[in-house]
Amino acid sequence: MRLFAKSAAVLLTVAAAGFFIASPANAAGSNVLTTGSVGGANVAVGDVVTANLKSGTSATFVSGSSSVTCTTSQFTATVTSNPAAGGSAGENLTAQTFSNCTAKITGVSKVNSITVNNLSYVTSINGSTGAVSLSAGSAGPVQATISLQSFFGAVVCSYRPNSGSLSGTGSNTDNSIAFSGQALTKSSGSGLCPGSSTFSATYAPSVDTSVAGSPAVFVQ
Repeated sequence: MRLFAKSAAVLLTVAAAGFFIASPANAAGSNVLTTGSVGGANVAVGDVVTANLKSGTSATFVSGSSSVTCTTSQFTATVTSNPAAGGSAGENLTAQTFSNCTAKITGVSKVNSITVNNLSYVTSINGSTGAVSLSAGSAGPVQATISLQSFFGAVVCSYRPNSGSLSGTGSNTDNSIAFSGQALTKSSGSGLCPGSSTFSATYAPSVDTSVAGSPAVFVQ
């Protein structure tokens, strides 16, 4: 029997990633990150931004015909810099969780857990291009560990992004960030785990929980 395991680093995850990203725009006198609208009030350094999976979507980890699907995922990030529009804002991703996960894997009865390791991560949001990058912080590489329950007991494997970082894109339309087919490589764990996997997820909307009413976050 061949056992497949999946994980994401974030992972988010996903996105991935603190990530309140959007398509590029420009508004004179405003910073990269604003609340309520493009050109709205600037997001303050130190503010906390969160996002859940976009309604009706799932985070997926795929290897061939096998997959793990999670219907609940959330990230939390702290803003570390917010320069003038068109620059690159920064965040520290301090938490990312995955739950309500199911496995479509021969020999696996359930997903015990998916844990994002080595937090916090460094996130860069480019106001000119709308691109997001999630890279390692001082605690270690971007990595996620998955525990699956098999016929033989728990099987644990860890995965890291092939390039060492994750890349995402987003839209101001729904204040989302999307990770699509992000390539992961197994860094440790059982030989029953595949050597690679891909991660996809869309988080929306990203909101500033440090502001009354938790307004949506825009990027310009």
